[in-house]
Amino acid sequence: MIKGAIFDLDGTIFDSNPIWSNIGERYLLSIGVTPKENLSEAFRTASLYQAACHIVEEYKVHFTVDEIMDGVNKLVENFYMNEAPLKSGVYEFLQSLNEMGVKMCVATATDRHLVSAALERVGISDFFSEIFTCNSVGASKDKPKIFRDALTHLKTEKALTPVFEDSLFALITAKNDGFPVVGIKDDEEKNPDKMRYEAHYYLDNYNDIDELLDFLNAF
Repeated sequence: MIKGAIFDLDGTIFDSNPIWSNIGERYLLSIGVTPKENLSEAFRTASLYQAACHIVEEYKVHFTVDEIMDGVNKLVENFYMNEAPLKSGVYEFLQSLNEMGVKMCVATATDRHLVSAALERVGISDFFSEIFTCNSVGASKDKPKIFRDALTHLKTEKALTPVFEDSLFALITAKNDGFPVVGIKDDEEKNPDKMRYEAHYYLDNYNDIDELLDFLNAF
């Protein structure tokens, strides 16, 4: 039986990845500007600073780059604090793990204050003993540091502490470092077949709790 679990946030606990693919459109609409078709791609492949520069150059808006960045950040903050929905079935699953005595924490690229606000809003913050972010550990998920730091905090065996991820590259990072990995289906992942292949267990959703718990109890 597993003793610990490390959860990604966006696309794993929350159905929140779409905010990152359409935040440019949201921002422009909020200031009364009609977005062009290529904006999502510009935001997806650029830093926030680069995307803000793109908006200034492409749309000739009367805002500075810093003002645009601030506006985008406020929209993102509002989304996490007021809108971000849980993935279907995840509350019941987390509750089951908690009742089984499984130690849990979050490992995410999202800023801590946004994570805390979102977890509190939907009533699941007490399930997690700590939140680790890429900023706080000083490394992105192409390195295993965030998962190692989470494991050190949980004080559980790596082989009994699966990592739950919706992102292929992060799942492979954890797997290559020796963690069991559970892949979570998310529409934003562009390589779902490879994700399914690489994961030790793959979830289309959390609704079939019994089957998932059977797998986790087999550790």
